[in-house]
Amino acid sequence: MLKVEDINLTDWDFWRRPHDYRHEAFKALRWEPGLVRFEEPDVVIVPQGPGYYALTRHADVVEASRRPQDFCSGKGTINIPDMPGDLHEYFGSMIVMDDPRHAKIRRIVSRAFSPRMIQRFEDKVEAVAAQIAEDVASGAGTGDFVRDVAARLPLKIICDLMGIGEEHYDTVLDATNVILAGNDAEFIPTNDPEQAAMALLGAGQTLKDLVEELGRRRRAEPTDDLTSALVNANIDGESLTDQELGSFFILLVVAGNETTRNAIAHTLDLLTRNPDQRALLVEDFEARMPGAVEEVVRFVSPVIWMRRTATRDTTLNEHQIKEGDKLVLYYWSANRDEQVFTDPERFDIMRDPNPHVGFGGPGPHFCLGAHLARREITVMYRELLRRLPKIHASGEPERLESNFINGIKRLPYSF
Repeated sequence: MLKVEDINLTDWDFWRRPHDYRHEAFKALRWEPGLVRFEEPDVVIVPQGPGYYALTRHADVVEASRRPQDFCSGKGTINIPDMPGDLHEYFGSMIVMDDPRHAKIRRIVSRAFSPRMIQRFEDKVEAVAAQIAEDVASGAGTGDFVRDVAARLPLKIICDLMGIGEEHYDTVLDATNVILAGNDAEFIPTNDPEQAAMALLGAGQTLKDLVEELGRRRRAEPTDDLTSALVNANIDGESLTDQELGSFFILLVVAGNETTRNAIAHTLDLLTRNPDQRALLVEDFEARMPGAVEEVVRFVSPVIWMRRTATRDTTLNEHQIKEGDKLVLYYWSANRDEQVFTDPERFDIMRDPNPHVGFGGPGPHFCLGAHLARREITVMYRELLRRLPKIHASGEPERLESNFINGIKRLPYSF
């Protein structure tokens, strides 16, 4: 086992190491009696902060998640440094809010996701997945699975339901790639922090401008899309402002597109690496796919962490916490906790129970799109395995250099 003093979660070199090394490092942190503190990353736009505690055990992540009154989101969840002004909210929308604002936005958004709208989602997923599988089946038999399959489904679902035309698909995809680029030089200028910050802001502004213009049109002339439902929703006199609509859209396309895309890509990689599990799945797809989806999300943890901030002096499972302390909830580690999961390094689609935190821990910030993500993964693989039973990854995945998203940029496949 690695020594805790040799582990530095803030250092980008750590996140360039192989996954096996990183899992061993988190195992060492889980077995450390107390909470381990790390220095914050040094970014140019804000002073370096006081540091953060890494929550690596399942019990600690769950407990912090279910106590929003003690461990808040409103000071930032998707950045460890404190971002200036409302910049954290610009990219994070609801996930960086506390009640009552969080409750207001979630209430309005939940109202827009009516039973009729959800049914449209599900019907659309069926149709789009079938078309993607047909396109792949009629192709050359090889290609990039991310481009041909994994990126297409969630992008089209979200854009179509929001009422965003096909001519904007590439714009939306490119912007989300930049926002979740991490330290990947393919998408963001990593050698110049100021240029990197400008690229992030520019990508966010692109998405915000796109949906705000659409929102203005839908207020005047509503249709049956999700944008119309969002901008015209009024609950107890409350409705979304243009700023709130823009931030929610950034969250929707980033969280709903990138994370589901990566889960779909990881699934093919895992089924290829584990032919015994693939055989189990194919043997009884309908009965076993729900468990397979949960195991994929546990095993890969598409979102690696989120941050909370202590609102008062308190304890967390007997750990002493001071007001203002930053806690980073490592879902990636909690989902491999030996105290909760038997043989956690094994990919097992029959795992039961499977109390993973891949969609976030319990509490008000549990992923609003978990149902849709499960649906998209299930339907996509139903169509793929029915039409192309021998489809498999034909090479190693090209991974995103990020400490926040467990991303796959490219994955060769053949059938």
